[in-house]
Amino acid sequence: MSEFWLISAPGDKENLQALERMNTVTSKSNLSYNTKFAIPDFKVGTLDSLIGLSDELGKLDTFTESLIKRMAQSVAEVMEDSKGKVQENLLANGVDLTSFVTHFEWDMAKYPAKQPLANVVDTLTKQLAQIETDLKSRTATYSALKMNLENLEKKSTGNLFTRTLSDIVSREDFVLDSEYLITLLVIVPKTSYARWQKTYESLSDMVVPRSTKLIAEDNDGGLFTVTLFRKVIDDFKVKAKENKFTVREFYYDEKEIKREREEMTRLLSDKKQQYQTSCVTLKKGAPTYRDHKVKVTPLGNPDRPAAGQTDRERESEGEGEGPLLRWLKVNFSEAFIAWIHIKALRVFVESVLRYGLPVNFQAVLLQPHKKSATKRLREVLNSVFRHLDEVAAASILDASVEIPGLQLSNQDYFPYVYFHIDLSLLD
Repeated sequence: MSEFWLISAPGDKENLQALERMNTVTSKSNLSYNTKFAIPDFKVGTLDSLIGLSDELGKLDTFTESLIKRMAQSVAEVMEDSKGKVQENLLANGVDLTSFVTHFEWDMAKYPAKQPLANVVDTLTKQLAQIETDLKSRTATYSALKMNLENLEKKSTGNLFTRTLSDIVSREDFVLDSEYLITLLVIVPKTSYARWQKTYESLSDMVVPRSTKLIAEDNDGGLFTVTLFRKVIDDFKVKAKENKFTVREFYYDEKEIKREREEMTRLLSDKKQQYQTSCVTLKKGAPTYRDHKVKVTPLGNPDRPAAGQTDRERESEGEGEGPLLRWLKVNFSEAFIAWIHIKALRVFVESVLRYGLPVNFQAVLLQPHKKSATKRLREVLNSVFRHLDEVAAASILDASVEIPGLQLSNQDYFPYVYFHIDLSLLD
């Protein structure tokens, strides 16, 4: 599953035992895979500042989730011919998103923990705001290019009444550079071909005999040429309309036709350059892992992936990728990494506000094994940590659900700090 629960409980002996109990029950019941989630010791500051940061981080969390979702959608849009490879290109620090979340470590170089919390949050806010600004600019440019190309493509695929004729007609179809004669294009219904051949010469005076030629057809009709004297154009159009023949307003201009063809070629080239099919993707077996001991862990010793390349290194290495796709991959990684750091900050702030000082709590990441088990998992957690809020627990316990040795509680009850990480929003 691509869903994670990030919880915390006080770090005293009683609650470490509760965490051990939770781990035992969830493991035996095959409810979730649990790992310690390491969060550094930040400068706490004042209670008022923590309350303000709690609200600010909540808004930043929502904003960042929306941002990475939009970026994932943009990757899918740019990779329209290779949608099956989209997930391979949504990486964080060179590894897949699940691996990054389950082996998360705070980036001390980018977000120094010794700084005041407000400074760390400000750094994240500015970074994400800049990514959003750049995303809007780049996707707007790409969308405009795509729209212009689609408009040109529609012109080349419509019916004879609306489509461009630059790829149909040729110089040889027209009488050009004549002071007296002009060639018109007339759309004739398929059922009226014979009638056109019999009547076109008599629709008006001064029509050149045997000057008609069929040069294109669609499902409904054909495009015929006819040559006549310029002075009778208006009369010919009126008579043609009366006979349900449509004169298509078109005058052969080689410069305009060349310009239109070059514009189509340029737009196709520009669009293709935004994404090339020889993408650099996560190669099978690329992430390597090493043993990693956790300082305080009632939850086992999770392996940790070796550090991947930096985003800038991957950006310069992305041979065969267009600039938009390359930018999206690099900055999606940056935004996703920032998002998980925001989750860690929220856990820290809410844990201090709920459990008090001195700072002493244990954060745990749970990955439910299947969607159907989430209700039971929640009930197990609420029962294990019931003692954190006995008053609320007593009023909402659900005695109808039983697990040996556990008394379970309502789904909406959170006696512990809880945050949700849903990667399915990026599918």
